Amino acid sequence: MKKFLDHFEEYFVASLLAIMTLITCVNVFFRYVLGASIDWAFEVTTFLFAWLIFIGASWGVKLGAHIGVDAVVKLMPKNLQRIATLIAILCCILYASIILYGGTVYVYKMYDIGIMSQDIHWLPQWMPRFVLPLGYALVVYRLLQLLRDVISGKRTTFNLADEAKDAIDAFKTGEKQEARS
Repeated sequence: MKKFLDHFEEYFVASLLAIMTLITCVNVFFRYVLGASIDWAFEVTTFLFAWLIFIGASWGVKLGAHIGVDAVVKLMPKNLQRIATLIAILCCILYASIILYGGTVYVYKMYDIGIMSQDIHWLPQWMPRFVLPLGYALVVYRLLQLLRDVISGKRTTFNLADEAKDAIDAFKTGEKQEARS
């Protein structure tokens, strides 16, 4: 179960991409070869894309792939980096919890009202929108894991991607390869 939870977002996002690609390809075939269109294809791919975004946000937290401004934090000593990271994580948990609560209220209201999808007439609108609280619940879960790692000393920062450093390193590697040629 732990392995499944550790990689849930990866499996889910990959599956969504495969399903979206399949539906789009089939719809293109129908439209341009058979001269007909699948009425519900656009709405389904839109719903799946929303699921991909919200589940992917959790995956981004796990990987440290979200954009972050941590130039000042990187200049701090390690103990102050930990404190700044703890404050940032707690703020992120608060924000994600507010969205989780609001998303849950929103989905419940959609359920209560009973609005159906536009092109998929049998699908209630609350079902595809359930990804909002689910995605933010996963974000909170990943943030809590990060909080645990910072408190236990395994990490001192979010370990966000450093595009500037990566670009400089790639440039230096390119220079070394040119010098060898």
